[in-house]
Amino acid sequence: MAEIRNYTLNFGPQHPAAHGVLRLILEIDGEVVERADPHIGLLHRGTEKLAESKPYNQSIGYMDRLDYVSMMCNEHAYVMAIEKMLGIDAPIRAKYIRVMFDEITRLLNHLMWLGTHGLDVGAMSIFLYCFREREKLIDAYEAVSGSRMHATYYRPGGVYRDLPEAMPQYLKNDIRTDSELTEMNKNRQGSLLDFIEDFANQFPASIDQYDKLLTENRIWKQRLVNIGVVSAKRAKQLGFTGPMLRGSGVAWDLRKNQPYSVYDELEFDIPVGVTGDCYDRYLVRMEEMRQSNKIIQQCVAWLKNNPGPVMSDDHKVSPPKRTDMKGDMESLIHHFKLFTEGYSLPKGEVYSAVEHPKGEFGVYLMSDGANKPYRIHMRAPGFAHLASMDEMARGHMLSDVVSIIGTQDIVFGEIDR
Repeated sequence: MAEIRNYTLNFGPQHPAAHGVLRLILEIDGEVVERADPHIGLLHRGTEKLAESKPYNQSIGYMDRLDYVSMMCNEHAYVMAIEKMLGIDAPIRAKYIRVMFDEITRLLNHLMWLGTHGLDVGAMSIFLYCFREREKLIDAYEAVSGSRMHATYYRPGGVYRDLPEAMPQYLKNDIRTDSELTEMNKNRQGSLLDFIEDFANQFPASIDQYDKLLTENRIWKQRLVNIGVVSAKRAKQLGFTGPMLRGSGVAWDLRKNQPYSVYDELEFDIPVGVTGDCYDRYLVRMEEMRQSNKIIQQCVAWLKNNPGPVMSDDHKVSPPKRTDMKGDMESLIHHFKLFTEGYSLPKGEVYSAVEHPKGEFGVYLMSDGANKPYRIHMRAPGFAHLASMDEMARGHMLSDVVSIIGTQDIVFGEIDR
């Protein structure tokens, strides 16, 4: 019989299950993991230092690039921090738009997570199904901001613009027949709100499809049940937030515990796990998608019945209208000054946090009275989760490391910031 030896090996950063630039140094005894040491800092980001060298309003786009599958949620924390410091409030319609897009972003994140987690563990079909729905949500991003990923849509005092009254249409080409084109454009005949409403009405059936594919699938359960177990007490000690914490049975969600925007006016439930293993965290995220869909439906109904402004009328932060700029020199100068110099925040410090799809994403901002931050620090949820990799993987098989990376839902933009 061959002798079992101890090995030290690299897992990533080019490994297909390492999702980008994660490098794990694994010490394994045969195929049993004895130590997992995550090496970070391979992405060369420096976001916080870059933000300290620019006016406040020029760093909103950097927030999108921290977690590049949860773009608008990052923006929300940042603009709320600025609003707190300036003592301004966004109009109620802008708050509902923000919450609706926060939940669309949560769906975008969880669909990416479910598809790639399934692919890592060996379920290929789920990846294709998740991206089928994800494409529609990215179309909603593009319709409202002009960008499919890095939206820069939220602004201090509200949002960039109101929701468009028309959706872009698919165009005729040599591949599509007239009947196919009519079917593809069927839900694009109205406004963006009509398009999102149509999606929200159909999405529960898609979640049921994912459910049938995976939840009782014996291979899926063998790969996830009792893998990476973290108790409720230990999850709190490790600084877990979001589905990682709720999967261990702790009902903590900033949308309920420390409500911001209009979450206290909406009805939704917070799913929690029991065991704290990979399977529980999967179930929590699946139910979160259902609850996010419920929130989106409530926001759509409210927005359809309540027109109004979407940007504060405080001209310290809101640019003049384009029509005014065409004929009024003062408006043109004001626009130029706002987008080159920005605005100064009063001296002080603030912490603003949102319930990001991965956990608590916070922005700590310190101002010395200038037009750029004196110090800025992001509280990235994935950083605390990755720090637990050694503890979660120890004693498991090499193949289980893939399941644990997947269940942590790591994105390196916010870790290597």
